[in-house]
Amino acid sequence: MEKGKLAESLAENDREQVVLAAVVRDRQEMREAEEYLDELRFLAETAGLETAATFTQKLPYPDKRTFVGSGKLQEIKEYIADSAVSAVIFDDELSPSQTRNLEKELGIKILDRTRLILDIFAQRATTAYAKTQVELAQLQYLLPRLTGMWTHLERQRGGTGTRGGAGEREIETDRRIIRDRIARLKEQLVKVDRQMATQRSGRGSLVRVALVGYTNVGKSTMMNMLSKSEVFAENKLFATLDTTVRKVVLENLPFLLSDTVGFIRKLPTQLVESFKSTLDEVREADLLLHVVDISHPNFEDQISVVNQTLRDIGAGDKPVFLIFNKIDAYTYVKRDEDDLMPGTRENWTLEQLQKSWIARNSGVPCIFISARNRTNIDKLRKDLYGMVREIHEGRYPFNNYLY
Repeated sequence: MEKGKLAESLAENDREQVVLAAVVRDRQEMREAEEYLDELRFLAETAGLETAATFTQKLPYPDKRTFVGSGKLQEIKEYIADSAVSAVIFDDELSPSQTRNLEKELGIKILDRTRLILDIFAQRATTAYAKTQVELAQLQYLLPRLTGMWTHLERQRGGTGTRGGAGEREIETDRRIIRDRIARLKEQLVKVDRQMATQRSGRGSLVRVALVGYTNVGKSTMMNMLSKSEVFAENKLFATLDTTVRKVVLENLPFLLSDTVGFIRKLPTQLVESFKSTLDEVREADLLLHVVDISHPNFEDQISVVNQTLRDIGAGDKPVFLIFNKIDAYTYVKRDEDDLMPGTRENWTLEQLQKSWIARNSGVPCIFISARNRTNIDKLRKDLYGMVREIHEGRYPFNNYLY
């Protein structure tokens, strides 16, 4: 085996093993639940973890005490006993009491989807501003969960002679420290938000365009291609946390292009609040370039998630240009010539999918491209130029950029 491959193999074997668990609601389709688990598996991989097994259970609603039922909990417990698993990750946000109960029952670390995403953001944050945003979100998540972290102190006898006295005092001290830290971080972010707002207001008479989309759809690749810059791009979730703004010139028209953090299902509310200034780039944009990974089997669901997130942050009424990326990776199941059954979505060719989408969404301009292979890029630039020019002429009719 080559030295590089050997090192890669050893690193892979050293990764922590985890178990994934999810509850499938009564009205939820199994296909949707499996897709959520696939995404959770990708999140774990992004965090440097390896999935050893997955467990699902169909319930009307999660168990208030342990999220999953007693039978499924015993099944997970038996699996853990026979393997080298270090944690169980649940595909929903757990309450503090559920986390404590699960740790007590299973005897290993318990994570939920929110905690996993926060950990990934902490790994990905590189600038001081992004680190401050992530730390604030982590502390807001941690604050109501402190009690379970001090169970070892609750067993100690306090100075008053009551069981758990010292532990409770320690918890209150930590809560006060965390609340003070949260207050300081919020003050820091308010100052930076003001600075960034001033920067945005001082950008002059330039149209602002923002790249939005589900995480890992190719926004940073699109940014590099349009602005001829070197923004970090990788085939992992949340490769970009910091907003990057570049000046782009198409023909004789300059405009500002920003790349923002990708959206995802069940995006933690703490992150939405902490990344307010980053999302202000989207709120204040004149045009949104909604990048979609057309090779993903459920790209339409991802479009819905992004549209809902845009509405949630107050940007649902912005003009949108849909860019269907990764047509080079699009696949379909070819039907047999003698198959008389009606075709399904998975049987559509790329051409059929394009016609169907354009017919159903005539009010939203769209284009199908491959950023990697540079397919249809000239048309993308031409269409984008036309949209930016229309906005520019409407706002600055006497500006000499165009004449």
